[in-house]
Amino acid sequence: MTIAPETFKAYDIRGLYPQQIDEAGAHELGRAFAGLVTAAIGPAAAPRIAVGHDVRLSSPSIADAFCAGAMQGGARVTELGLCATEMVYFAVADGNYDGGAQITASHNPPQYTGAKLVLAGALPLSGDTGISELGRRIASGDLIDRPGGTRTADPGILDRFLIAALGFVDPERISGLRVVFDGANGMAGLFLRPVIAQLDIDAVECFLDPDGRFPHHEPNPLLPENRAFIEAKVVEEHADLGIAFDGDADRCFFIDDRGEFVPGDFLTALLATHLLARTGPADVIYDLRASWAVREAITNAGGRAHEYRVGHAFIKRGMRELDAVFAGEVSGHYYFRDFSYADSGLIPALLVLEMLSNLKVPLSSLIDEYRSRFHISGEINSTVADAAHVMATLRERYADGVQREVDGLSVDYADWHFNVRSSNTEPLVRLNLESLVSDADMQARRDEVLAIIRDN
Repeated sequence: MTIAPETFKAYDIRGLYPQQIDEAGAHELGRAFAGLVTAAIGPAAAPRIAVGHDVRLSSPSIADAFCAGAMQGGARVTELGLCATEMVYFAVADGNYDGGAQITASHNPPQYTGAKLVLAGALPLSGDTGISELGRRIASGDLIDRPGGTRTADPGILDRFLIAALGFVDPERISGLRVVFDGANGMAGLFLRPVIAQLDIDAVECFLDPDGRFPHHEPNPLLPENRAFIEAKVVEEHADLGIAFDGDADRCFFIDDRGEFVPGDFLTALLATHLLARTGPADVIYDLRASWAVREAITNAGGRAHEYRVGHAFIKRGMRELDAVFAGEVSGHYYFRDFSYADSGLIPALLVLEMLSNLKVPLSSLIDEYRSRFHISGEINSTVADAAHVMATLRERYADGVQREVDGLSVDYADWHFNVRSSNTEPLVRLNLESLVSDADMQARRDEVLAIIRDN
């Protein structure tokens, strides 16, 4: 059995294949997950679990081993086959499954594998709501064998998912746009081609063939080097916008008509405005790293803005508590009440296409309204020896600001603010800073805070 303790992360399970996770480890994980789901629903019935996998070369065998382990633990397993992560979320909620697993390492390089896990209703497991417990069960051998396990397949999941996703827009109103799509050879190509066929757009299709080697670039568009291609392609093709997806396609990222990256918080502001125009007053959640543009946009659109700590487990639970219509994170995760409060890469892409088709204005002009007033640093990572000491130093240095410690340290002033958070898995602290004064002011304050971080 190989599944290393360090693969149990805050929001998923992820590690190198086969050094940290191999088929034997995946089998044990499947057994442990079946036991966890059984504990959640009670022992009277065999748990129903849906399992999908991404395109990584290791994923079919890891998924097969996970399914075998879950079946040994008494689960009735439905294999979804090759699919995007959001398709698993949809399948679990749509089919009233007791749990679900997507075998994926998300945006990581091809040599990684892992799993994203949910309970009924697509409610995610996190470090303190199940993932640590799975690690404990495996380490202690607390694994059960139960009779009644079965395996079946569901070949129709893609068609049902596409109907649900396209229901968020009026496809006939999406027209007249030239769009560059970069699937990074991940899972987006599985759903993009049938979607594009139903839209009156001029699509420039790039790297849509799923290929677990990710031969063109790593499937992580948050890194500038991985989106350099699409930024240049949008300009070269005189396109209205570009849309790039990460490896398991539960996140999408936007490039405007000038070839410039659209920050996730500005995109959250646009989507919130678009959705609130439909729903009327409603609750919207954003993560505490975000630009103040998000709060302003929600309020101006008649919504109720709620700041939450970073991470999909916290966001999704908060959405359920508030019945929030929408949530957005700086990292490119966008969540929808009518999609089981889950995140999707396809739905925000469709909504932006609909919005631009209706408004008939360039994406750059919409974003410039934010860029001209809200000057953001983006997330900046720093390697530190002692994160706690860094936090204490910042707390003392900026004692005259309004401080909050919901997630790391947030400090607010009248015309600028910042958040510094420690990484869950690495000796890093992450800075996000914004100034309302000017880009030069943002840079000066950013450099000041970074100097304190990196000198401690």
